[in-house]
Order: sequence, then structure tokens, then C-alpha cells
Amino acid sequence: MDGTKSDSSASAATGRTIEIAGIMHAIPHRYPFLLIDRVVELIENVSAVGVKNVSVNENFFAGHFPGHPVMPGVLIIESMAQTAAVLVVETLGPEEAGKVVYFMSVEGAKFRRPVVPGDCLRIHVVKERNRGNVWKFHAIARVDGVAVAEATYAAMIMDQKAGER
Repeated sequence: MDGTKSDSSASAATGRTIEIAGIMHAIPHRYPFLLIDRVVELIENVSAVGVKNVSVNENFFAGHFPGHPVMPGVLIIESMAQTAAVLVVETLGPEEAGKVVYFMSVEGAKFRRPVVPGDCLRIHVVKERNRGNVWKFHAIARVDGVAVAEATYAAMIMDQKAGER
């Protein structure tokens, strides 16, 4: 072994779990806009799998659509971005906690089937590249192993105060 990260232990190869308190430490989102409940597999600088347990009690179901609740696609993409933000903060280290992720682009978004109450959304995010504070990701959201949405997106990671006007 040459001591590189690729030779890391089996536990690192399967990633680590981050519970809700760790997510809330890493990113500034809060109810009702915190859209991931747990990160179940995080491999620094590579990938993360976020989990969103979709409940009928979500505030957006009151208006989208009454009598036929469907999770808005834009919120599925937001859950992808939040999973990616946790990946970024965990990659950069704890001193980067609380950073804000600003979307720069969303490409190739596809929605394959509705996400409804009772679904467990698993968001698989892979880092494609980063240069400075700009990161690009590809994500696929799955329910019961079946792809329900996917997108490629770029985001800029900034301090909270840097984004204020």
C-alpha cells in the first residue's frame, strides 16, 4: 500500500452515515426546507447517498396537488443539492460547516415517475469535478431501487455572508 486514499479501509469504501444533527451542522437548511433526513453512505470527495422519507405531513402536499399528493420535482432536485452540499462540507472539513450552495445550472433533469407519501427517496450523488468553489454533480433519485428523477447540476459553495446583498 502506498498510503493513498484509494487504499483506505473497507469502512471508508462503503462510506459513513451522517444523522440529522450532523446534516444540520453541515448545511444551514431548516424545516420546512431541510429535504434530507440522513446521509447513509458518504465517501469524501467522491459520492453520497441521502435519504428523504416522504410523509403525507409535508407542507407542500397541501397545495401540490390536493387529493393527489405528488412531491414537486424541483424539491427532488433541491434534495439532490442538499445531499451534495453535505458531501462538499464533509470533503472540505468541519471549518466549512454552514456554507451555502447556490445553484449555477441544472441540466438534463428528468422525472420518471411521481414521488408520493410513503416513498423513501434515496438520492445518489456523484461528484463529477470541482474547480475552486464551483462543483459539478450528477444525481439519481430512486424509490425501491427504481430511478424516479435525475439531473446534472453545478453549484457554487459560498460563505453565508458572501451571498448577502
